[in-house]
Amino acid sequence: MSLLDRRPGLLVLVDPSRTPPAEAQRVAREARAAGAAGLLIGSSFDGTRDTQLVARAIRQAVPGFPVALFPGSAMQLTDDVDLVLFLSLVSGRNAQYLIEEHVRAVPFLKRHPVPTLSTGYILIDGGRVTSVEAVSQTRPLPADKPELVAAHATAARLIGMRAIYLEAGSGALRPVPADVIRACRDAVAGLPLFVGGGIRRPAQAQAARAAGADFVVIGTAIEAAESELAAFVRAVGDPGITQ
Repeated sequence: MSLLDRRPGLLVLVDPSRTPPAEAQRVAREARAAGAAGLLIGSSFDGTRDTQLVARAIRQAVPGFPVALFPGSAMQLTDDVDLVLFLSLVSGRNAQYLIEEHVRAVPFLKRHPVPTLSTGYILIDGGRVTSVEAVSQTRPLPADKPELVAAHATAARLIGMRAIYLEAGSGALRPVPADVIRACRDAVAGLPLFVGGGIRRPAQAQAARAAGADFVVIGTAIEAAESELAAFVRAVGDPGITQ
């Protein structure tokens, strides 16, 4: 079963720049046991070797469990994943993350035809400067302007993008507001909607799902035990979990 077929669900983000392969394997096993929909691998910082090693280690630990790449640049591409979120930072105006990294990715993808999902990536103000903002040199959209965020999501859909990712950023003080998620859900009905950043409690995950998120993303920074991950899964309402 592909990742998109497992929506709605919880995704656990593994940062290869901060997670050694053995630790990534532990997280992967616990995420699968808890009933998560899958894993994302990605970081705002380049690290080709780290990404490859972590992806390969996860593959070995949880064969058949959906794994998607959430790349910060073309340098992080690996073919040890099921899907690459082909992210375009449509909330910013930095050409490097709108199109340049995508062009740089072409030689790799010609050699390794990993499935891709063109995704409009929208950074929302989460109350602090995050790694995504610092690295991309772009400003997030204001959290109190759902109509502006929805306009960006609509533009991404009209351009032809097939998914939307709303991101408050790793370590954000607050998650993406529910009214922003609802506005984007209405704007891109039918497209997969990912929501992540600043989600530290099951109630926040539940709120994101209730507002229309297909996938709710939490990071390994929460260092949750398997039982806590199961609480997040139940909050998101994964159909594979007995309540």
